[in-house]
Amino acid sequence: MPSRPRTAAAGAALGVAAVLLWPAAAGARPPAAAGGWSAAPTGPARTSFYLEGPPGTALTDRLAVRNPSGRPVTVHLAGEGGDGVGAWLAPAQPEVTVPPRTQASVPFTVAVPRDAAPGGHTGALTVTGGAPTARSRIPLRLRVTGPALSALTVEHLTVTRRGDAAVLRYALVNRGNTALRPRLAVRADGLFGPLLRRPARTLPDALPPGARVERTETWPDPPTLDAADVTLTATAAGGARDTATARYTAVPWGVPAALVLLAAGGAALGWRHRHRHRTGSPPGPHPTTGAPRDATNTTSDTTANTSTTTHTTKAATTGSEVRA
Repeated sequence: MPSRPRTAAAGAALGVAAVLLWPAAAGARPPAAAGGWSAAPTGPARTSFYLEGPPGTALTDRLAVRNPSGRPVTVHLAGEGGDGVGAWLAPAQPEVTVPPRTQASVPFTVAVPRDAAPGGHTGALTVTGGAPTARSRIPLRLRVTGPALSALTVEHLTVTRRGDAAVLRYALVNRGNTALRPRLAVRADGLFGPLLRRPARTLPDALPPGARVERTETWPDPPTLDAADVTLTATAAGGARDTATARYTAVPWGVPAALVLLAAGGAALGWRHRHRHRTGSPPGPHPTTGAPRDATNTTSDTTANTSTTTHTTKAATTGSEVRA
């Protein structure tokens, strides 16, 4: 049965002497490493470490290094662990020399971060040394207490065309304090109904608290002419759920080109119409000389002809009255 974990207050007293030496005790001892020494948790019949505490605390325990040989043995201690425990573990002294036929008790501390995820964490304390060099690995199990919060977000979703397919780019962010293994579902709905239905599947990698991962999904047969809403739904244990939607508009490459040509042609016709309306019709040749004339001279000649016609008419009228 695992021993009761020691807290930071008890660890302060234990850490006063980094290395304590006493003659090797009789009874059950851990098997010797290749270098003639052995390492195990202190106490009877312990083969691994077990610590438990809330985030923000320091937990301590002791390692017993036994040297039954007739010469001193120097060993090196270090933490090991893929999910943070190895980085949180710190021995009182990373290097210890054990005299002949002696057992040394070496304290170590596991400093649990304030943002550590509640639940179980695994790691190990490794001991390396001796001649020839040998290595011993003692498992360490840590349980972080406290309420668990599962929160997951889907961010920065974009959909772009790539050849005959469409590529969905997005980010998943773990906003909680527990490790998550997200599941993802994909759907797309066009103007005339469903285009894509991809059921939820578990993604290959776990997402630690606070972690962010960029991912892509491929849509192999998107429509060539449609406007679709693409929706991603991510879920995880503990009730974590989030969705993101992006608009995907598919237009054949020839359609935009035709629209551009039509717009350019319409603009050109409109410009010609406005230009003619501003300047009017070009003037004709002068009636006497036959030379071209501008609009001003044409107006003057027209006025003169009008005056002459009016004078002639009056004269004819006057003559008729005299004859009478």
